[in-house]
Amino acid sequence: MSILLGLSPFLTFFALMRLVTPIAGLIGALAVSSLLCLRMWRRSESVKILEVGSLILFGLLTGYTLLAAPRWTVATVRLAVDGGLLGIALVSLAIDRPFTLQYARERVPEQYWGLPIFLITNRIITGVWAATFAVHVAADAAAEYVSAIPIWLDVAVSIAAFVGAVWFSRWYPAAVQRRALANAAR
Repeated sequence: MSILLGLSPFLTFFALMRLVTPIAGLIGALAVSSLLCLRMWRRSESVKILEVGSLILFGLLTGYTLLAAPRWTVATVRLAVDGGLLGIALVSLAIDRPFTLQYARERVPEQYWGLPIFLITNRIITGVWAATFAVHVAADAAAEYVSAIPIWLDVAVSIAAFVGAVWFSRWYPAAVQRRALANAAR
């Protein structure tokens, strides 16, 4: 499964939040998170931090929204979701299980999993994703609490950061591999 599939609950949330309502986004994301976790369970795949974290995050936010009925603005609900996503990335780094590691193991032969460079590469990539999510949180907070900043700027900054993280996640492992091959050839 790719990291983009793992992020699909968040993409679902952002689309439905903008097209329908914040609660529709939360419920849609919870449904997608549930389906991803069910898929992993049915296929006997390893449990992934991102998918389980997403399920917990959207379950809690949906429950809170249905029970407490907060008056979410676009920026505050995005702030809550992006803050949760940042939390997932930071926890995965703190427990030394970068969330990208689980996706990398699906693409990289097992013989490389124990190499220090494999773990370091995934720490760096997860760090870039954490930085991306921190940019999202900052943009959301600015859009909510600084009246001069329009919501479209929040969205534009978030999209640019996301695209940058996707690009880096594809480019960096290839660069590490090229460097390792060049060093081995010397």
